[in-house]
Amino acid sequence: MLLRRIGLLPPALVEFISRLAFNVGLPLLLCISAAGLDFATIGSATYLLAGVVATLLTLVLGWIYARWRGFPQPVLGVFVQATFRSNLAIIGISLCHAAYGERGLALAVLPVAVLTTLYNVLAVWVLQTTLGSSRSFSGLLLALIRNPLLLGIGAGACVSLLDWSLPSWTATAATGLSVFFLPLILVSIGAAMRLRSLMRASTVTWEATAWRLCVGPLLTLLVALAMGVNGEPLGVLFLLISAPVAAASYVMVVALRGDGVLAANIIVLTTLLSVLSVALGFAVLVTLGMAGELA
Repeated sequence: MLLRRIGLLPPALVEFISRLAFNVGLPLLLCISAAGLDFATIGSATYLLAGVVATLLTLVLGWIYARWRGFPQPVLGVFVQATFRSNLAIIGISLCHAAYGERGLALAVLPVAVLTTLYNVLAVWVLQTTLGSSRSFSGLLLALIRNPLLLGIGAGACVSLLDWSLPSWTATAATGLSVFFLPLILVSIGAAMRLRSLMRASTVTWEATAWRLCVGPLLTLLVALAMGVNGEPLGVLFLLISAPVAAASYVMVVALRGDGVLAANIIVLTTLLSVLSVALGFAVLVTLGMAGELA
């Protein structure tokens, strides 16, 4: 916000950064991540299936709620995306490492890769349906095929399925991309945020925050427990799903010329309040003996 106020981050530059991250940085990161995914282990990971089911359930219920509230189409898309899309790859996986150490990272890799793919597919569909000009099936399919994030994931999945090995330098490249692009995305989010609008936050912002930090994680816990998930997998799944809204959601909204201010405000508010909601939720799991052995 300070950089925007002193003129170093004009709106045009913020949009350029967002589009660069959307078209180049994030697709490369997702490609490298998907290339390291072992598809043979997906079928036996019950906690992963619980995460997928909970994500779909949250989306459907969030959409029904938004329709019931009468949100206009542009707001509906931003709201629904915020209900199910958590920050898996940055905050979620960091929380898992902090709580469980290397065991947490090992458990988190698979759901991060799979749910990131699912998030992006669902986000493209939701935003293209509510913000895009084409709402036919062929138009939605074309939007999915052309989406840079999904192209990156698809390329990485092909590498994994064909059992090809990426050069050793790709790990270093992924780290470099993260160091370069992720801070840029966060800076552009801060520049897009309007503190006044956050202080008098619209009801949509607060409702989306409640869905992301309370409703989504609660639904996930109920689904996971119903499927017999417990211990460390349950704790890891909770930490991943209870993370604030992903920064990439802002990038996608801006790319489709949606309400970037609303998207940025939701990200900032969920990030601030998640410190409390994640701590309280995880403390309850630990107290009840449902989170497994901590690091």
